[in-house]
Amino acid sequence: MVTRPMSDLELANAAASGDESAFAAIVRENADAVYGHALRFFGDRTSAEDATQEVFIKVFRTISSFDGRARLSTWLYRVTHNVCLDMVRAGRRTPQPVDPLTFDPLPAADFADDVVFASALGQAMGTLAPEERDALGAVTLFGLSYQEAAEALGVPTGTVKSRVFRARRALAALLLEPEGGASDGLHAGV
Repeated sequence: MVTRPMSDLELANAAASGDESAFAAIVRENADAVYGHALRFFGDRTSAEDATQEVFIKVFRTISSFDGRARLSTWLYRVTHNVCLDMVRAGRRTPQPVDPLTFDPLPAADFADDVVFASALGQAMGTLAPEERDALGAVTLFGLSYQEAAEALGVPTGTVKSRVFRARRALAALLLEPEGGASDGLHAGV
């Protein structure tokens, strides 16, 4: 017997009615995006882990408020963003800006290129303006459309598009510009 996957609303309703496997599925499918957004928001792993835990506690308590008008990932993005902002407002965490001139050295060359690139990307993301990082995270981490990201962020769609464009342009400049002008070929596929 083939079962069809549950819709976002069906999954949320099942979790709200106490189905632990439905809630576990929500966590499993979205934990990386939630953690990634929190990591980019705060710039440190401990804060991101705390935020991720708080997000899923809040989701557990409020999943019944999900009405299915937007995708579950859109709703989760908004919850994640609000939890991060609440943590800053409460003084429990402070976003750590990253100065591109004081990057830690990249891992040793014996690591795989994708690990090196992921590290460099994380550092480069930390240099973006918070609005640009939020817009890019909504679109890339959570997979929201520009319209959905605009609704979640409370800004016009064009603003999201321009923020994502500026973020991508800044990341490309940081990641594709070889140090000292000499190309090492490391990021040629970006």
